[in-house]
Amino acid sequence: MFRKFLAATIAATALSLSALAVAQAPFGTEAEAKAMLEKAVAAVKADKAKALATFQKGESGFKDRDLYPFCANVGDGAMTAHPALMGKKIQDIVDKNGKKLGEEMQKVATEGKFAEVSYMWPRPGADTTPVQKVSFVTKVGDQICGVGYYK
Repeated sequence: MFRKFLAATIAATALSLSALAVAQAPFGTEAEAKAMLEKAVAAVKADKAKALATFQKGESGFKDRDLYPFCANVGDGAMTAHPALMGKKIQDIVDKNGKKLGEEMQKVATEGKFAEVSYMWPRPGADTTPVQKVSFVTKVGDQICGVGYYK
C-alpha cells in the first residue's frame, strides 16, 4: 500500500515540476507564436482599429514574454503596431547582417496562409547580440501581420 502511495506521489510531483518548468519557460515557442498570430488575424478581421491599438499596448494576451504581434500597411509599409518600430516603413527594416527582412515579409505575406521569414535580431531586453528569429507573416485585408519567435 505504501509503495503505491509513494509511486503516485512521485509521479504527481514529477508531473507538477514538468508543468511548472513549461509554464516558466522564458521565451515563446514556435507553436505559441503561430497561435498568437491566428488570434491576431481574428482580431484584425473583427475590428482592425481596436486590434492594432490592443497589439500596440500588449493587452488581451497580445504580449507574452518575447512574443507580440506586429502589423504594417500593405500600401505604404508603415508599421501600424510594433513595440519599437511603430511608424517605420517595413521595407526599410534590415537585420544586423543586412538582410532586407521587411521586403521579404512584404513579398511572402499572403491572405489565408502563414509564411516564415528567418533573420537575425536581438532579444528584447537583452544585449544587442542578434540571434536567429523566425516570424510567421500573413496578409489580413490591408495589413501585413506577423509574430516572431527566437530559435
